[in-house]
Amino acid sequence: MQKQDNKSTLTGLVLIGIIFVAYSIFFPYTPEETPNKEEPNVLQGTTKIEVKTIPKNTSEDNLPKENSTKDIIDSTKIVTEEFYTLENDKIKLVFTNKGGEIKSAIIKGFYTYDEYKKNPEERKDIEIFNNQDSKFEISADRNVSTNEFFSVQKTDKSIIFKKDYEKGVFIEYIYTLNGEEENFVDLTINTEGISNPELIWTIAAPETEKSKTNQELGTGFYYQEEHSKDVDYTWDNDEFEINEFETDLSWISFTQQFFSTIIEAKNNNFNSDTKLKSSKNENDEYVKKLSLKTTLKSGENNYSIYFGENDYKKLKGYDKSFEEIIPLGWGIFGWVNRVAVIPIFDFLKNSAGLTNFGLIILILTLIIKLSLSPLTYKSYLSQAKMKVLKPEIDKINEKHKEKDPMKAQKETMGLYRKAGVNPMGGCLPMLVQFPILIAMFRFFPASMELRQKSFLWADDLSSYDSIMSLPWDIPFYGDHVSLFTLMMTVSTLIYTHMNSQMTSNQMPGMKWMMYLMPIMFLGFFNSYASSLSYYYFLANVFTFSQMYFMRRFVDDDKLLAQLEENKKKPKKKSKFQKKLEEMQKKQEQQMKKRKKK
Repeated sequence: MQKQDNKSTLTGLVLIGIIFVAYSIFFPYTPEETPNKEEPNVLQGTTKIEVKTIPKNTSEDNLPKENSTKDIIDSTKIVTEEFYTLENDKIKLVFTNKGGEIKSAIIKGFYTYDEYKKNPEERKDIEIFNNQDSKFEISADRNVSTNEFFSVQKTDKSIIFKKDYEKGVFIEYIYTLNGEEENFVDLTINTEGISNPELIWTIAAPETEKSKTNQELGTGFYYQEEHSKDVDYTWDNDEFEINEFETDLSWISFTQQFFSTIIEAKNNNFNSDTKLKSSKNENDEYVKKLSLKTTLKSGENNYSIYFGENDYKKLKGYDKSFEEIIPLGWGIFGWVNRVAVIPIFDFLKNSAGLTNFGLIILILTLIIKLSLSPLTYKSYLSQAKMKVLKPEIDKINEKHKEKDPMKAQKETMGLYRKAGVNPMGGCLPMLVQFPILIAMFRFFPASMELRQKSFLWADDLSSYDSIMSLPWDIPFYGDHVSLFTLMMTVSTLIYTHMNSQMTSNQMPGMKWMMYLMPIMFLGFFNSYASSLSYYYFLANVFTFSQMYFMRRFVDDDKLLAQLEENKKKPKKKSKFQKKLEEMQKKQEQQMKKRKKK
């Protein structure tokens, strides 16, 4: 019995010895390496590692769970999230080592509407997005995730995030600040050994302005086509998704009403399969979520990113057509803004040294109205001629009433020709003024200079002015009363009444329509830019003044006498009159044929 115990003991010792030898061979002891303090550009202590021993039979469900500051790298290490900053005089960017993405983009010297109302010393610079609901990541065919912790290297002007997956396979982000007074950051994305990598960048645009509705209208994508250099946009107030383009793209802008994030491709364009998506949730704290998805090439991808305000002069100075993201209007409307309105506005603001923007708008309105005064006078004179001829026109209409309307029209045109009156004379000046009215409609709500600038009771000329809050939301009107809009509406109704007095023959239905339109505009402009309503009000007031003086200088009796003298002189028919008469003859023939049938 004792011999058996000795044999068992000896056998156990031999087995223990074998285990120790095997353990020393397969699991050699390695002393802990001390950090190299002389290694340049490497942040010491930025990544905190906490070692935990996990019991051998612990199930996966019992492992420590992820929280806001810690994440599991493997079964033995937990890494703490760290934040890093790159900033200059214009911008401040906060990065995180989890995913190596931009956590926050701050534009210095600008504020949200709520911050602007605070005392200057208490204001915080505006944050145009953060990564709470925004996301910057890379997806690939293989099992690669960027939602992990990256190693970090940093200098004063640049920061490098790198994630190694296996030997020769890694993702690396290199962010480099571009100058002390620049709004640009250069970004290099290295995707070495990654197959079919795709960049997905989603920006959740926060509510920063007084009017969320107006901000929604101004939030979307702009992009430039590589070959044509044309700048286009994808816009919808709700949701949209574009899956492919006709050409590659040079740059793409996540545009908000007054701020933008523009990413420009440097060494390779955004391919035509790039996807742009916009989504909106009425109950969401964000205005919209804008998402970009594009294919990267394996290796180095270089970009330049602009974080800043939508200032026309500033963006135009980069000579990359960035200024096209400001919605100044298409065609002639945008041309009027770029060639006339903006230069005059900038001159009054900079060269003239004016700081009161209400006064600047007043002088701008005066300059425009004086420039158009010759056309205004011509229009008034044409209407005055038709007014003094109204008794004769009424006789013609009464003579052919319900008998031959075409003949009445023919005799009326003959009267105009003999008297030397062009019935279209009052329309041409209106056609010239129309592009200016539309140009102003686009200029004021998009003007960065007017953002958070106050005048009288309006605390923000780029948004609505409110003198009274209503206890409920009135459909098509809103939950507040805008005084500038009321003043504009009343002045427009007065102008409509004065203009109707000058019109010789106007259909009753059309007359009521002219009065109804200002009432309809009341609901639309009530929540629009107060600077626009203020401009339209001033334009009406100046028009009243012009009409007052014109009436003083135009004598109806003398004008009628002049027209009677014109009747005695033979008049040659113009090409327009000949074509008009030919059209009238054709209409008469068609009506006769219909009567015969």
